[in-house]
Amino acid sequence: MARTPSNMLPLGTQAPHFSLEDTVTDSILSLDQIKGEKGTVIMFICNHCPFVIHVNSEIVSIANTYTEKGIGFAAISSNDVVNYPQDSPEKMKAHANNEGYPFPYLYDETQDIAKAFDAACTPDFYVFDEALKLVYRGQLDDSRPENGIPLNGNDLREAIECLIEGKDNTSLQKPSIGCNIKWKV
Repeated sequence: MARTPSNMLPLGTQAPHFSLEDTVTDSILSLDQIKGEKGTVIMFICNHCPFVIHVNSEIVSIANTYTEKGIGFAAISSNDVVNYPQDSPEKMKAHANNEGYPFPYLYDETQDIAKAFDAACTPDFYVFDEALKLVYRGQLDDSRPENGIPLNGNDLREAIECLIEGKDNTSLQKPSIGCNIKWKV
C-alpha cells in the first residue's frame, strides 16, 4: 500500500466552493447546499483504497452522530476513472449504498476540487466552521490497516466536538495517511 500523507492546508483557509455530481442521487450539489449550521466535514475518499475501506464504518458512524447536531458532511472522489474504473460514478453509487453512506458521495471528474483543497490522499478530512473557515485537517485517528490500533475516529470527533462547543482545538493535528489521489496524466 502506498502511504501518502495529507498536505495540511493552512488553518483558517476559506473552503473552496464547488458544485459536483452526487452519485447517490444523480443531482448536482454545491457546498452551500451541503454545509451545516454549525460546521461542515469534507472527506476525500474512493472505493478501492484499503485505508478508506478500513475507516468506512467509522465515517458512517460519525456522520450519523453529528448530522443531527448541525454538521454537514460530504465525501468526494477525485480519482482518474480511466485508469481506476473501480472508482467510476456508477460504482461510487453502488459503494455508497452498500456502505450506508448518510452523506452525498460526490464525483470530481476534473480533479479541480481536489486541487483547490490541496488534497493528497484518501482518506483526507477537512472540518470547516459555520463561516466555512478551516478549523481541522488531517487524520481520522491513529488506526491504519494492519497496525493493530482500534478504529475510533478520535481526532475527527474531537475536532467536531470543539467546533460544536465553540472551543479551540488545541490537540496536535496529524496528517492523514492513505493512498495517493490517482491524478490524470
